[in-house]
Amino acid sequence: MTTEKAINLNSGREKHQNMTISQQQQEAPGMGRRQFMNLLTFGSITGVALGALYPVVRYFIPPSSSGAGAGVTAKDELGNDILASEFLGKHPAGDRALAQGLKGDPTYVIVTEDEEIASYGLNAVCTHLGCVVPWNASEGKFICPCHGSQYNAEGKVVRGPAPLSLALVNSDVNEDGNIVFTPWKDTDFRTNEEPWWV
Repeated sequence: MTTEKAINLNSGREKHQNMTISQQQQEAPGMGRRQFMNLLTFGSITGVALGALYPVVRYFIPPSSSGAGAGVTAKDELGNDILASEFLGKHPAGDRALAQGLKGDPTYVIVTEDEEIASYGLNAVCTHLGCVVPWNASEGKFICPCHGSQYNAEGKVVRGPAPLSLALVNSDVNEDGNIVFTPWKDTDFRTNEEPWWV
């Protein structure tokens, strides 16, 4: 009888050991509630932070052009592409109007006396301290409101303190009818010198 009790006791211990082992096997591969909640919280916070940082990072990355030398489509004050036909319908010959150009800089689109888009545009940033230089149609020149620098109708500096002429950009109309700016790399036709902005 004692041997039977011993066997029964051993079988009870085996069941308990088997139950303990099976519980450990079930818990070992999974994670606890606390770990799961920590992971979920961390993932949520990371997702929100990345979502908030995306516009900031995007702001500092310049827009890419669609191909080598493809340029940047001129944008109006609302960020819409500028169609040459609509622009010419609103602006008379000899007019200069601001658009968003290369690197987001304010750039003048120029209407020639033949009522066409000029083959060049002018970066509107003053070469003295970086103010935007408005076109003064009554005087036929650009006059900087910050320190009085003046530029002729082609953007050549005629009165300081600005040391250099306004930067040039190539201006063209693409197959979609939009005005497109590309970097100016040729000789500056106003000074017959290499462009200072390249």
